[in-house]
Parts: sequence; C-alpha cells; structure tokens
Amino acid sequence: MPENFIVWFETTFNFLYLAAIWGLTIAMYKRLPSVDEERSSLAQLIVAAFALLAFGDTGHVGFRALALVFGGEESTVLIGGMPIRWLSLGTLATTATVTVFYVLILVIWQRRFNKDYGWFGIFLFLAAIIRLVMTMLPVNDWNASMPVQPWSTYRNIPLMVQGLGVAYLILRDAKAEGDKAFTQIGYMILLSFAFFIPVILFVQKMPMIGMLMIPKTLAYVAIAVIAYKNIFKTPETA
Repeated sequence: MPENFIVWFETTFNFLYLAAIWGLTIAMYKRLPSVDEERSSLAQLIVAAFALLAFGDTGHVGFRALALVFGGEESTVLIGGMPIRWLSLGTLATTATVTVFYVLILVIWQRRFNKDYGWFGIFLFLAAIIRLVMTMLPVNDWNASMPVQPWSTYRNIPLMVQGLGVAYLILRDAKAEGDKAFTQIGYMILLSFAFFIPVILFVQKMPMIGMLMIPKTLAYVAIAVIAYKNIFKTPETA
C-alpha cells in the first residue's frame, strides 16, 4: 500500500474521529442541565472522561500535523533547551490522558453501581499511578523513532490491567442489575483492548497491524454513543 495513501488515510480518519468524539462530548455537555438529579454526578463524570480523551487525542493528532508541517516525523521543537520530537509530545499527551480516562471510568463504575472500591479498585488506581511513573523514566527514550522494546510493552501492561479490570467490574455489576447500557460499555472496552493488545505486542515486526488502532478507536466512539443515548436522555426521550 503506497505510503502517501496510508498517511492521508490515517490523517483523514483521525480528524473524522476527533470531530465525532468532540461532537458527542459537546452534545453531552449541552444536555447536562436536562439530566435528572439522580444521574447528574454520573453524567458530569462521563463528560469529564470524554473531554479528557478528546483533548489528549487532539494533542496527539495536532502534534503529528505540526511534525508534517515542520519537516516530517523527525522534526523537533526546543523545550527547556532540549529538542523533543513533535510526535513524542503527541504520544505523551495521549499516554497520560488515556490513563486518567480509565481512572475516571473506574469512578463512573463506582458511582453508577454504588460499590466500594475494595482491594481490587485500589489495585486499579495503583496501576494508573505505576503507568504514569513508568512513562516519566528515561528508559522510555521518547525521542526514539520507534518505541523502545521491551519497555514499551512493559509500560502498557498497567493500562491493560486498568482497562480489563474496570471492564470486568462493569460487566459483573451491569449484568447483575440488568443494565443493558453499561453491559454494552463493558463489552466495548473489552473489544477496544482486543484490538489494542496485538498492536502493542507485534507492531514493530508487522507495522500494518497498527491498522487495528482504527477499530480500537471506533470502540471508544461507540462507548460515547451508548453513554449519550442512555445517560443524557432529555425529558422528551426518557
């Protein structure tokens, strides 16, 4: 497949995704006043989670676009006197925000089902802290053209623990209460990781497997759609 086609396809998809996720987030925010009091705090958390996700992914796509403008993937910007690749800044942005996104999803689970976090919930919070610390270590070499292996895999393990752990909690309690919306959300989280894990493990040996990030990203859009349709109902549609 021609490289120019892949670049333009990826860029087009990214901007369409950002338009969708920001559109859904803004629509959720506008409907907040019409959400009943019982679901209000839950709805606010969902808006915060997707605003954070959208912000991080906007940085990721935006810095990639700046890299293309300023000379390609290896172009850098001086920060504190040190040259840092634009692409590295984008990767750092989405690495941090997706970690906190899953922290908020855990809080959303607790708020929706009124459960104690317990040892497992605390373990998932700890996984988020470990991941953030791991991303700050020099071994990451964020300026490298390709992710440093096996460290890149190691630093994604806590994220996998976060995502799969919170998906388990959501599915366990949503099925017990017959909550179809959160059951669907739980399955979408699992689906996103089903596409994400092969990329983490094999993308350096098989670069085309990176295309799995497209359905992985669409799973996030599906979660936003499900939340919008079921949590942000207006009085007329409730």
